Amino acid sequence: MNIRVIRHLREMMDFSDAVRARGERIGFVPTMGYLHEGHLSLMREARRRASTVVASIFVNPTQFGPNEDLSRYPRDFARDCAMMETVPVDVVFAPEGSDMYPPRAQTWVEVTEITRGLCGKGRPGHFRGVTTVVAKLFNIVKPHLAFFGEKDFQQLRAIQQMVADLNFDIEIVPMPIVREPDNLAMSSRNAYLTPEQHSDALALSCAIGAARKNFACARTANELVDTAAKILNRAGIAVEYVEVVDAETLAPTTSLEAPVLLAIAARVGKTRLIDNIVLSRAS
Repeated sequence: MNIRVIRHLREMMDFSDAVRARGERIGFVPTMGYLHEGHLSLMREARRRASTVVASIFVNPTQFGPNEDLSRYPRDFARDCAMMETVPVDVVFAPEGSDMYPPRAQTWVEVTEITRGLCGKGRPGHFRGVTTVVAKLFNIVKPHLAFFGEKDFQQLRAIQQMVADLNFDIEIVPMPIVREPDNLAMSSRNAYLTPEQHSDALALSCAIGAARKNFACARTANELVDTAAKILNRAGIAVEYVEVVDAETLAPTTSLEAPVLLAIAARVGKTRLIDNIVLSRAS
């Protein structure tokens, strides 16, 4: 294996210090592993824009609720490393949980308003776990650029807000959703789906597509919600939410004049899936 694996925080920090001392740029892609083409698209863009590419693999326990899938979240480190070598990634940072969260740790990083709705309503503490671990990773890896996919749009906005509020000297690079050939948004959790459930899950992207087609003539956000919800309900999947929010603040909106985010969360079997699209009159 040609990729360098770093597991200790101090070694990662020393590596990044040496890269920065040479005047080189670090591009960083944080992941929880079990990679797919969406992750690789982030890494390829990092490869294009930075001289050194670091990816992390850390299944972060603080962003999982008590009844969520932390223990069964898919893991395959050797497979992930083989995929990253195709980019190629220079370093994979794979810390131990006890190093990232030492005993008696009591500090959290929390973005408040942006995380209040959408997934934040049904997953209390989730985004606090996300922003805390990302802040820690930023301090350890010390990147110039960090790459995040738009499928987790609320997560992306929370990280952008955190970086702005706390004056991190890091450029956050959003990247578009990567989809499977049948248009299902790529997710590590797609591995949970049976073939029949995979077929049912296509209702999410179908709902997104129908709302996009209806956007030009829609007068209110509720029309888009109704269009998407009808498709999801016909598929018989358990809808957690279908909402239209302001694409910048993620606050609820009824107007379609400013760019909006149509966001969906639903369960197919026991698997929770999300999808979204940003819609703008200007485009």
